[in-house]
Amino acid sequence: MSRAAPKVPSDDHAGTDKPPFDFRALRNALGCFATGGTFITAAGEDDVVVGLTANSFSSVSLNPALVSWSLADHAASLPVFQNCSHYAIHVLHSGQEDLAMKFSQSRDDKFDGLDIVSGLGRAPILSDALATFQCANAYRHMGGAHVLFLGAMEEFSTQPGEPLIFHSGKFGQLQCEKSE
Repeated sequence: MSRAAPKVPSDDHAGTDKPPFDFRALRNALGCFATGGTFITAAGEDDVVVGLTANSFSSVSLNPALVSWSLADHAASLPVFQNCSHYAIHVLHSGQEDLAMKFSQSRDDKFDGLDIVSGLGRAPILSDALATFQCANAYRHMGGAHVLFLGAMEEFSTQPGEPLIFHSGKFGQLQCEKSE
């Protein structure tokens, strides 16, 4: 059985200021998808370190081991992430909401007081993340107002714990019923 090709929406709004839909409503709808809380770190030239909170993290492939995430094309940290050899993606545990909030803001003291070590490409590694993926900065693609990063995993680590969850614009915890 053959299927017809899907219809591509026409650009009925080209040349007008009217958006095709309400962007606040779209953001709310996208917020219905629960994600984990992550923060991503890298080191640039002159040992400048950057970090940010991201909920765009996703597994892409197990073989080869690839993950993705995206960053706004106007982010101050974009040049470091574009030019670094490696970055680290940290999956946060349920007790790290303050850390996620700290890394979601523009500030100079993000790394103050954190227990970090230097990972591949000098990317800062947080010692107590639920999972850490150290990735070669393999591919970058423009997509709308963001750069999509595809990282080739070279090392990873995990530890037991409950994940930090982000849903509908706020953090929460996974509520699982324990089987007896």
